[in-house]
Amino acid sequence: MHTSEQFLAPKKLELNDESAAVKPLSSGDKLVDKVEILRLAEKIGEQQAILFAANRRKLLVVLQGMDTSGKDGTVSSVFGKVNPQGMRVISFKSPSQQELQHDYLWRIHQQVPRQGELVVFNRSHYEDVLISRVHDWIDGVECQRRYAQINDFERLLTETGTVVIKFFLHISKETQRERLQERVDDPVKHWKFDDQDIKERERWDSYRQAYHAAIEATNTAHAPWYIIPANSKTHRNLTVATIVLETLQAMQLSYPPAKPELTGIRIK
Repeated sequence: MHTSEQFLAPKKLELNDESAAVKPLSSGDKLVDKVEILRLAEKIGEQQAILFAANRRKLLVVLQGMDTSGKDGTVSSVFGKVNPQGMRVISFKSPSQQELQHDYLWRIHQQVPRQGELVVFNRSHYEDVLISRVHDWIDGVECQRRYAQINDFERLLTETGTVVIKFFLHISKETQRERLQERVDDPVKHWKFDDQDIKERERWDSYRQAYHAAIEATNTAHAPWYIIPANSKTHRNLTVATIVLETLQAMQLSYPPAKPELTGIRIK
């Protein structure tokens, strides 16, 4: 069994504070784990170089999680050794006026990977069944309709050469409190803090319910969800890096074939 399989979202999903704290991949030594993350990041960079050179397959990585779950930290740690020319990180914020004049997937579809590209979504189309549902901007009927549309959208991507993997960075309510407090206490981190974070925290239970429903409704064979225990930043990065590398290796990437006409050529 691949390491990644133990983190696949089960059919009967339970998102509780206890499961956010487990560390099944940890060696027990944080320094050893950080060295392993660096090794995995190097391997991911090597695989992405082949992906880019072959210019055929595509990989989309979706990162979702509560505020402070570590989406930015995951990007910098796991993908820090990838050549930027073959990778993009897209952070979806509130839609613009132009985007609001189209269907909610319009802006998403414009950012999916091109051939040979690895794209990371830092938040994604799932915001349209999470914050939209929690704030009652859409009702239950519309939410169910969007689940079906998202499944169809992701199937379209996979059937046209894109591998899709989705990560829910799972933290406990107490861990979020600690991380928000760190942002308040450390002036260097004030830029990360937004008063809205406190207001959204008051809806913790509603968000957890919304995530639970969305993951269960959109956990498909063609675009699986992985539940990543993320109370530990190191273990979070170790787990995501392991799964990303296994996914790239399973794609059986290879450089384009050598060009026979170049045999024997000597550059003067």
